[in-house]
Amino acid sequence: MTSAAEPGAESGVEHSPCPYRARAWWGDRLVAESVAAVRVREPGQAPTLYFPRADVRLDLFQDDGHRVACPVKGSGELWTLDGKAPAPIAEWHAPEEDAGDGLVEGRDVLWSFTEPAPGLDWLAGLAAFDHDRVRVELVDTVAGEDPRDATIKRFPTWGDAADLIDIMDVRAAGEGRYVSVIRPSPGRAVVEASQILGQAVVAAMRHTGGRRVVSAHLVVYRVADANLPLEFELAELSSGRTFSTLGVQVSQEGKRRAGGTLFLDVTAPDIVRHEAPAPPCAGPYDSEPYDMSVTARDVRMVDAAYSNDSAAPVGPPVIDTWIRFREVPADSALHAGLLAQFTGHISIAAALRAHAGIGQDQAHRTLSMGINAIALSLHAEIRADRWMRYHHHSTFAGDGMTHSECRVYAEDGALVASFSVDATARGIAAGRRLDDRTAI
Repeated sequence: MTSAAEPGAESGVEHSPCPYRARAWWGDRLVAESVAAVRVREPGQAPTLYFPRADVRLDLFQDDGHRVACPVKGSGELWTLDGKAPAPIAEWHAPEEDAGDGLVEGRDVLWSFTEPAPGLDWLAGLAAFDHDRVRVELVDTVAGEDPRDATIKRFPTWGDAADLIDIMDVRAAGEGRYVSVIRPSPGRAVVEASQILGQAVVAAMRHTGGRRVVSAHLVVYRVADANLPLEFELAELSSGRTFSTLGVQVSQEGKRRAGGTLFLDVTAPDIVRHEAPAPPCAGPYDSEPYDMSVTARDVRMVDAAYSNDSAAPVGPPVIDTWIRFREVPADSALHAGLLAQFTGHISIAAALRAHAGIGQDQAHRTLSMGINAIALSLHAEIRADRWMRYHHHSTFAGDGMTHSECRVYAEDGALVASFSVDATARGIAAGRRLDDRTAI
């Protein structure tokens, strides 16, 4: 195990306690379990989870006398597990790239820096697994929570819900200007269109003193880099005692990435009221948890209908998804922004579900897929810390595009939002493969 950092360079190694129970599995064998794991991150690399050595089943490992030497973290020991085990499967993987029989060997799969580098003494007594060969997971629950709310998240995770909320909470940067914070992404560093929409919603509600976004439209011009801050520039198109209309342009390093309009209202008492009823479906606790790599955010798929697998069974172009954040600050703009942030996640999958032999595992590899435009209407105050049901229905696919018309319901069936999504779904020339930077 080596580090990409240069000898003598500032290490930049960060560590923090993991607030969740952590487990490590070699196939179906539990080889470590701890409530005192430590999350370690180096610049430009995915985080690694370190376990106290006392919580690792070292009796299951062989010490072959191998050593680890890292110019940043120090030197130490390596251990091996006998035999082979199934390779942990990443959420976005290409089946055609899986090697051989899908099994991995346990040689030097565990390491511990017994002689840590200066300033990293806290590494002593900790051990880490190769996450590409040993399945490391977090039990995502907190004390006192309903046992039904406990879910499993594979490590490394993208982060915690608090990290996502921090990104959505754009900061004022001058008159009519807002800027996002970033969370470095060593993997697919592309900003989702629905994240940009959600951030624009937050910026607009901040700018107008808390007026509620009633309607928001966003068009994506080009890919935005997740490792760079987004700049939101608002222009007042109209402003009165009741309504406000804002234009928004979103840029990075002086280049426009997206733009749109937002219509806001102070709201008024009902004169008339009706809403489309929620189609019947299973509730959140009767639906399959789905790991989207964010702790403290619970995502559940009705009838396990969502899949990245192009070999998944064909079904109607409909996917129902339940989502709930464990905790969100009492800030209506953030709740609305978090609802918007998820509007782009499932609509393409709903369109693909009706067609055999095609799936999101081909995205950015053999197919170009991405969100081009989202139109969102908010019908009520949003509570993202309560269950929200996203009913995705793709009404058209063709000409290299998909269209979905979607609704969001509260757990009691009240309609709280509606949105539509237009997205690219098209093939590429034979022999040419896309990556996450060239696919929109």
